[in-house]
Amino acid sequence: MASAEQVVRDFCVAAGQRDPEALRSFFSDDVVYHNIPMDPCEGIEATMAMLNMFMGICEGLEFEVHHLASDGSTVLTERTDTFTIGGKTAPLRVMGAFHVVDGKITAWRDYFDMAQVTAIFGMG
Repeated sequence: MASAEQVVRDFCVAAGQRDPEALRSFFSDDVVYHNIPMDPCEGIEATMAMLNMFMGICEGLEFEVHHLASDGSTVLTERTDTFTIGGKTAPLRVMGAFHVVDGKITAWRDYFDMAQVTAIFGMG
């Protein structure tokens, strides 16, 4: 079985494919996905609904991992997520925290500046 660190590294590469169903295999059924400025998604179906929505509006996506720290089942990433929406491409600095059990992500929290997102895409 892959280490927690390898699961997260593989997940970050797979995110660039923008295929929510390919990402589904990384998650446990009881996963909690939380973009900290927003409400959490609890369970695989809520998580997949959020990813399907996001991937549907996203024309391009890349997770560039700058630093990664792991301790057992906990993996922390410092990333730049570069995504394209509506023809605009923008980098967003993100701190991610993952919990991995038996090769599956059971918790995924991303911390970022929502004001930066709204400014980049003219949403506020």
